[in-house]
Order: sequence, then structure tokens, then C-alpha cells
Amino acid sequence: MHIITVDGPSGVGKGTLSQWLCSKTHFQLLDSGAIYRALAYGSVVEKIAITDVKGLATLAANLPVSFEGTSVLYQGKDVTPQIRNEETAAIASVVAAIPEVRSALLQRQKDFAQAPGLIADGRDMGTVVFPQAAVKLFLTASAEERAKRRVNQLKNQGVNANINQIIRDIEERDERDRTRSASPLIPAEDAIEIDTTSLNIEEVCQIAEKALLKQGILV
Repeated sequence: MHIITVDGPSGVGKGTLSQWLCSKTHFQLLDSGAIYRALAYGSVVEKIAITDVKGLATLAANLPVSFEGTSVLYQGKDVTPQIRNEETAAIASVVAAIPEVRSALLQRQKDFAQAPGLIADGRDMGTVVFPQAAVKLFLTASAEERAKRRVNQLKNQGVNANINQIIRDIEERDERDRTRSASPLIPAEDAIEIDTTSLNIEEVCQIAEKALLKQGILV
């Protein structure tokens, strides 16, 4: 069984690349970011404060989240639109920095690794959750480029957005992720780093494809 990890901050193209990898390999997808966002959503639903470490860890250990294709279900209800908004993302970034929360979700993420293989999309997939992965990809992009992508995404949804505020939010979230004591956002020593700032998705996929061919995962 092969495991491929795709790590990096938000807005760098992890989700698109992971979906493409799944289509090429027919491996299962683990979107760890969706799990943390579902936890953030659940904390609001259950009225658990982000300062309530014990409450958050308990919810994480028993998180009623499941997946159907690209949809994320919480207690059997499709909450995909709700967990993709900026407010939920901000809460997710905060709770993800809590060691007790990360510990509670660790084994649950490991359990997704089943034959024939797994594409693990996240922030610490290659460093903490699956350090034994056959291929580790780490995507980056400038905050400005990531903000442009987010603004375009919101415009397509009919939502007006302030690009300067989004840049600030991205930079603050990146700083929290990089400096947290539990599983900081850093590339694994053996990761292939891809700066997607000036690359289109086809070019990113070509780099990933070469890495899979080299490991014999694709022929």
C-alpha cells in the first residue's frame, strides 16, 4: 500500500492536486483540513469555547464526521458549505494548534490508510501522521497570490471580499501554523517542495506525476 502526502498552507492548490492524484491512482482521499474544520463547526454547534481544551479534545475524540465523495457530513448532515467559510477556517486554525486536539485526532486520521493506497491532504501529513509515506509533496505560494485565488473563489460564489483583509488573515494563520508547538507547518526533510505561485495546475500535476513515476506508483 502506498501513501502520498500533500502538505502546505491554505490556498496553494493542495485540494486540486490531491483530487487529481486520486483520479490517477484510484487511492482514497483524506482531507485532514476538512476534519479540523468540522471540529471547528462542531465546537460552535455544541457551544464549546475555543479556550475549553478538555471539551474540544473530547469532541475531537468522538467527532461525528464522515465523508461522501467530496462532501463532508456532520452527524449525517452535509455541512460542506458551512465549513468552507472564512470564519470556520479561522476557528479551525486556532483549535488545530492545541496539542490535546491534535492527539485526539491523530489515530482517526491514521485509520484512513487502507489498500490500495491513500492521498493525505493536510499540514502535517508527511511529518507527523504519515512519516513513512512513499511520496511527500509540500506546496507553497505567496500570500498575495493565495489571496487573489481566494477572492476569485468568493466572487464566483457571489461574495464580495477585501483582498487586503484576506492577505492579513492568511499571514496571521500562517504564523499560527508555523509557530504552534504541536505539529508546526513545516516540510518534511524528504519532501518535494513546489512553489505554485507562478505555476498552473497542469504544471504542478506534472511535477507530482514525475515523483510518482520515480517511485513506481505510476507506470
